[in-house]
Amino acid sequence: MTPQTGIDLTNCNTLALPGRAARYLKIADPAQLTAPELAGERRFVLGGGSNLVLTGDFPGLVLHMAIPGRRLAGEDADAWYVEAGAGENWHDFVQWTLTQGRPGLENLSLIPGTVGAAPIQNIGAYGLEVSERLHSVTAWDFQKQAFFTVDRDACRFAYRDSLFKQQGWHLDGRIAIVSAIFRLPKAWQANCRYADIAQELAAQGIAEPGPADVAAAVIAVRRRKLPDPAVVPNAGSFFHNPVVSAERAAALAAGHPGLPRYPQPDGRVKLAAGWLIEQAGWKGKDLGPVGMYEKQALVLVNRGGATGADVRRTMAAVQAAVRDKFAVDLNPEPVFL
Repeated sequence: MTPQTGIDLTNCNTLALPGRAARYLKIADPAQLTAPELAGERRFVLGGGSNLVLTGDFPGLVLHMAIPGRRLAGEDADAWYVEAGAGENWHDFVQWTLTQGRPGLENLSLIPGTVGAAPIQNIGAYGLEVSERLHSVTAWDFQKQAFFTVDRDACRFAYRDSLFKQQGWHLDGRIAIVSAIFRLPKAWQANCRYADIAQELAAQGIAEPGPADVAAAVIAVRRRKLPDPAVVPNAGSFFHNPVVSAERAAALAAGHPGLPRYPQPDGRVKLAAGWLIEQAGWKGKDLGPVGMYEKQALVLVNRGGATGADVRRTMAAVQAAVRDKFAVDLNPEPVFL
């Protein structure tokens, strides 16, 4: 239970940015969080570091969530309820559910990070968000010194957003998610709405895909488009896809006929940030050791030796270029620490 001091966090974030934690403690059991001495410290709760921009040394306590565990928590006539510890690798957990014959998360294959971080960001890809499968989350509240459970509705999910971000609980270390339960419907249907996935399946000659086929297609597409963080350090999609009014989207499309547009349930329209960045001239372009990936303009990469300041500089340049060309503001996805 004694935290380590002066721990290098370079290998704890997928952008491979340098920085040290004044104090560091790996959490492998929820009971560790109940130690009273942790309540008074400045904290940051770290998962896989795949959605993090480390801007330098952190003067407080980093709690690195490593709580394991995967199990069938229950089932009813309509669904299985599968629980996983916060420290479980997300992709490994998804693949495990498939091997257990409990599909439903396959479209979220190969997303980096941990199970505990997934609900915070409401991760999503290829026509599915984790909020559509989440049943409940259990977390420790350092302020109240108690565990609590919130169900899906109470999580107040939105696009790349949740209660945990809205309340500021994640960034200020108020809470630490220890486990999550997912509801996986027994009446499974293939989700192949995204053209990339449908095309990949068609290329393989698969007309009626099963869960493993969809997962394999997602993995193949992601590997083609996105760099492996172990080879090219990155934090995945760096900017949110901006959402604008229908009128604004129509005006932009009039001047830019190729603009991808995705109507939303509330009447607004989501734009493709990657397309905007590419049109603004930033696909494959670097500013010092940081740039936008040559195969996917939405991904910011560390070419080697970058710092948090380098990331901020490139981010600001990309935002300015998109704003100048389209009068659209891009907001970053990662947390800055």
